[in-house]
Amino acid sequence: MAKKEVKEKAKEVIKRLKKTYPDAKIALKFENPLQLLIATILSAQCTDERVNEVTKELFRKYKTAEDFAKADLNELAEDIKSTGFYKQKAQYIKEACKIIVEKHKGEVPKTIEELMDLPGVARKTANIVLANAYGIVEGIPVDTHVRRLSQRIGLATSKQPEKIEKELMEVVSKKDWFIFPYLMQAHGRKICIARKPKCEECILKDLCDAYLS
Repeated sequence: MAKKEVKEKAKEVIKRLKKTYPDAKIALKFENPLQLLIATILSAQCTDERVNEVTKELFRKYKTAEDFAKADLNELAEDIKSTGFYKQKAQYIKEACKIIVEKHKGEVPKTIEELMDLPGVARKTANIVLANAYGIVEGIPVDTHVRRLSQRIGLATSKQPEKIEKELMEVVSKKDWFIFPYLMQAHGRKICIARKPKCEECILKDLCDAYLS
């Protein structure tokens, strides 16, 4: 399919999803950039609901980057245990917060490059933090929902998240980069489920490569 046609398709997909999910937004709960960064690190291989349960207590206990940087590693790991891969995540959070304290005066950095220098932060996390904490939209975070739906519908053909992001940035209008992942997540959770998509109920089936093939 020519890029022009894919752009038209993307436009129609977004239009329909906006109408269906007018309240689509990030599911993670946070009050500042640091909380969002930590919640996003914890959300790897874990549901947003579980992360929100864990961070309710976590953010009462640790309030600043310095608190996390000085935290006892084993204790921090215990505090986040139910999010899975907790030892690795605890290490990422502690190390990232050390860098934030030493290099950035305790403030979460505002560039994609500086964010990606932090342990546990890949491009997806950097995009989420920049857009939701600072209103800086430089790309499209590609999570499992964005990847699955983009491939099924036919907006992207690549397998790797960074290549998918590049493809999406070429076909999705820049004004929709911020909302796009949250529309995809909403639809992915409700209709375009990984194992058993509810194709017959789907408002996008007439546009979907997977359904039409």
